[in-house]
Amino acid sequence: MPDVISDSSCLIALDNIGMLFILKELYGKVFISREVAEEFGKKTEDWIEIRQVKDENYVKILNTFIDLGESGSIALSFEFGNSLVILDDLKARQVAKNLNLKFTGLLGVILRAKQKGIVTSVKEVINKLKSVNFRISQAMENEVLRLADEVCHEKYDLKSS
Repeated sequence: MPDVISDSSCLIALDNIGMLFILKELYGKVFISREVAEEFGKKTEDWIEIRQVKDENYVKILNTFIDLGESGSIALSFEFGNSLVILDDLKARQVAKNLNLKFTGLLGVILRAKQKGIVTSVKEVINKLKSVNFRISQAMENEVLRLADEVCHEKYDLKSS
């Protein structure tokens, strides 16, 4: 399994809903950059390892395109080689894609958690995230629920009465 590197939005969102354990259950150990640790702003669990990016210039260059936390996460992923980066920011995901990095987002993490039996309902987790102002488009929510096989398949009677 590749090393997993998380950005701050994933940590903050899961911490806000009391479900940070999902990352531990899925990946065992998660790495974060110093920049992400500062954005998270709390003492981290022992299974979250903070790593200093060796080439700070790389972080500075990336930071001209994307936020500092995402820059640190992407820079760290290059140092690890075989890694999976958890990114939610659209620009950061585009940068990761252009750099041929493996990445997922928080919703991908939640979907995988359901597949592994760590959570029973993706919809319930999404509702909790939305209650703490995590933004998700209706189209994305619908797609994740479809992939989780949690879409309500209602039948409509189209005959006129």
